[in-house]
Amino acid sequence: MSEDVIVLDGVWKIFGDRANEAMAAVQERGLTKPEVLNEFGCVVGIADCTFEVKRGEIFCVMGLSGSGKSTMVRHLNRLIEPTAGKISMLGKDMLALGGEELREMRAMHIGMVFQHMALLPHRTVRDNVGFPLQVRGEPKSKRWDVSQRCLSMVNLDGYEDRFPRELSGGMQQRVGLARALASDPEVLLMDEPFSALDPLIRRQLQDQFMGLSAELNKTTVFITHDLDEAIRIGNRIAIMKDGVIVQIGTPEDIVTKPADDYVEDFVEGISKLKLVFAHSIMEDISSYKPARGEDLAKSPRTSHDTDLDHLIDIATTTKQPIVIQNDKGKDVGVVNKSTLLKGIQGGKA
Repeated sequence: MSEDVIVLDGVWKIFGDRANEAMAAVQERGLTKPEVLNEFGCVVGIADCTFEVKRGEIFCVMGLSGSGKSTMVRHLNRLIEPTAGKISMLGKDMLALGGEELREMRAMHIGMVFQHMALLPHRTVRDNVGFPLQVRGEPKSKRWDVSQRCLSMVNLDGYEDRFPRELSGGMQQRVGLARALASDPEVLLMDEPFSALDPLIRRQLQDQFMGLSAELNKTTVFITHDLDEAIRIGNRIAIMKDGVIVQIGTPEDIVTKPADDYVEDFVEGISKLKLVFAHSIMEDISSYKPARGEDLAKSPRTSHDTDLDHLIDIATTTKQPIVIQNDKGKDVGVVNKSTLLKGIQGGKA
């Protein structure tokens, strides 16, 4: 099993002068968010957030404005201090780190990318990218070498001596991503980094980010309000509402098995063709009874992780059902046209 790089355990954030009193009342009496506001004048930012992020995983946190997703991600590097709970990163208790240790953790191991990049306007692109290394006291020669390499990663060769005002919005986001990568962090925290961009540029940056993440094996927490974006790039997705995580799962889990009406409303218009796979809809081959004219020996074979879109393509080429195989090439399941239609309609058999 992959290593857990980030662990949140029962993390709460209550804003207000009487936050500790409110927290105690929540624990003792189970007060709701409106009750906390009414009785103590405090706002519950996040409530009992618990999850783990594995090494190399892109973990998307998705929710509407005010759901608590940005508040949550700022707890990971302690830009916000929690009211209660535990936070661990790279095996270290984040809440136990002193000032110098925390600064070192942020500088050496954590990169953060915001929606608004806050590039330094008086510095060139190269100097903006190398700024984290300058803070660490690295010599200029190393800063320039690293900056050049990171700018090449995000396809900004030739723009090293430009200033931020000379770049488009998408290019500025690339500079921000290069700056986050410059210190070679093990963890990336990305707070709606592409949400202000045009759809085409946004998709291009998503592709570029996914490629870099896979190549560099970065562990990422990616905040977004766009479910399409979360589904496209996330290995797993956490959906938040009113400071609470209401569901965590793979894109397939979220789309086919929504935890409640709130999640179901989100996924209603999402196409399942690329998100539902053969292993979810197939019938076990040991219990399958072929209909008249069906001969599994003549059936096409495909992998258990073939998506609905490809299954449809296969189904159009044959009158036989499709036999599903596991990773070892063993026949384990069957998808016929009836099963396939149910999968398309509801995401499951």
